[in-house]
Amino acid sequence: MESLQAYLRERINLSKADFDLLVDVSVSLNVPAKTRFLEEEKSTDVLYFLSEGIVRGFKNKDGKLVVEHLVGPNQFITSMESFFQGLPSVDTFETLSNCLLVRISRADLERLKAANPAWNQLIESIISESLQCKMERIHDFQTLTAKERYVKFVETNPDLALRVSIENIASFLGVEPPSLSRIRRQLSF
Repeated sequence: MESLQAYLRERINLSKADFDLLVDVSVSLNVPAKTRFLEEEKSTDVLYFLSEGIVRGFKNKDGKLVVEHLVGPNQFITSMESFFQGLPSVDTFETLSNCLLVRISRADLERLKAANPAWNQLIESIISESLQCKMERIHDFQTLTAKERYVKFVETNPDLALRVSIENIASFLGVEPPSLSRIRRQLSF
């Protein structure tokens, strides 16, 4: 919970009463590795904050897993379409390592927003960051080579680059694992 509170202090102005309410409405979960906690084609009304660990979000396309999200600590996770619009999730989210997640339901988020409108600012920030990430990812696929995408990934996510399997990184970058292995051999960081 401390990492979530630190995250929030950097982004919005909350009182002690706001933090007390957050503690009342949120649930901390220790989730083992390889646990699916949001499923493709199911709706969710839960927003998660990843305090510790690594999570991947993926789609199953004709039996092949396509990784679209690699998430490290101190980030919010949910199916945006499902949480905010009530649509079925387009991704499955699974822990790659043991994780500490903080769970907040949509109803409890509404309670937080009713107590302090600053929560609206946080939600806008989460949506904006998610949209920015998706737009940047599309731009990278359109303009960067596989090698350039890998270099950017390592520079922006050094911890994930060391802790996530080559298969997951390759899928996230849109290349086959043998191609990523060749790229890695060509580079020296």
